[in-house]
Amino acid sequence: MLCTASVDPKVPDWLLGKGKGWITVEYNMLPHSTSPRKARERGLKMDGRTTEIQRLIGRSLRSVADLAALGERSVLVDCDVIEADGGTRTASITGGFIALVDCLRSIQKELPDPRRFPLTESVAAISVGICDGKPALDLDYKQDVDADVDMNVVMTGSGRFVEIQGTGEEATFSDDDLAALIKLAKSGIRELRELQKKSLGKAWPFQ
Repeated sequence: MLCTASVDPKVPDWLLGKGKGWITVEYNMLPHSTSPRKARERGLKMDGRTTEIQRLIGRSLRSVADLAALGERSVLVDCDVIEADGGTRTASITGGFIALVDCLRSIQKELPDPRRFPLTESVAAISVGICDGKPALDLDYKQDVDADVDMNVVMTGSGRFVEIQGTGEEATFSDDDLAALIKLAKSGIRELRELQKKSLGKAWPFQ
């Protein structure tokens, strides 16, 4: 994944004059990220999967945002898939958060109150599933295709859920299966948070 974030000094029309900003996302799979080659999505020609993933990433990043602290400006997060091997939407959330923090640090002095950082905590996401009857973490493409149960979990750094997307693939799952998958996802997200923190170093904005 290549995740970047850029500032736009404007907000959508429906936010004009409301004293708050916006965070939006564009997600794209580059042509040779898959085999066979994936055709480029141009203009209004965007498939439903791409739209759904963009909305998920945007919701996840905004879930930890203080949009009033951002002021009347927008941040556009671009998530481009370089190599698709499962988990691109979860990697986009985890990497997109790093890009967002880095971007906001660069404009912190320009915010309405530079002491009030526009993010309240971290957010990360990971995939889990049941493969060959056993819970598995961070599924690759083959595991994702063959999994009996496939689930994406988005959580904040404090352990609160943002979104859970779980599906039985021609299968069902029990309360115990669900509990095992959530437990595994929590452990993975804790590890991702530490990697985010390490990546950002002194730019990490939380205690």
